[in-house]
Amino acid sequence: MARPTLEELADRLEIDDLLTRYATALDDKAFDALDSVFTPDAHIDYTSTGGTAGEYPAVKAWLADVLPSFPAYHHIVVNRRVAISGETAASVSVLFNPMVMANGDTFFCGAEYHDRLVRTPAGWRIAERIEKSVWNYGAVPAAPPA
Repeated sequence: MARPTLEELADRLEIDDLLTRYATALDDKAFDALDSVFTPDAHIDYTSTGGTAGEYPAVKAWLADVLPSFPAYHHIVVNRRVAISGETAASVSVLFNPMVMANGDTFFCGAEYHDRLVRTPAGWRIAERIEKSVWNYGAVPAAPPA
């Protein structure tokens, strides 16, 4: 296997930072920070884990409405596999997501993010994200909390 170029290493570091920025924005409830993660027309699909699907602005509003109803949670994104091809990239990363509900019950989600990324003048952005549920444990709610 050939050693990566400095540009390839820089791209991978930027994409790694992008994936971390996503998780940090959710966990900090800093939903406007997601504007530096997704393209304005990104398609996002969280339906396999009981969420919504749609274009970025609508999904951002849904996240800002639903996630604060959980007293505590973490989005831990690891095992990132990234394949860069010029101005685009594909990424699969593993999500571990403990969620505490208002009644004190905790449930855990294991999922994968399947992303299509594009290089923009502002840097790498996610143009499509599909979350794929792998497993759940605990008192998973039938619907997001009201």
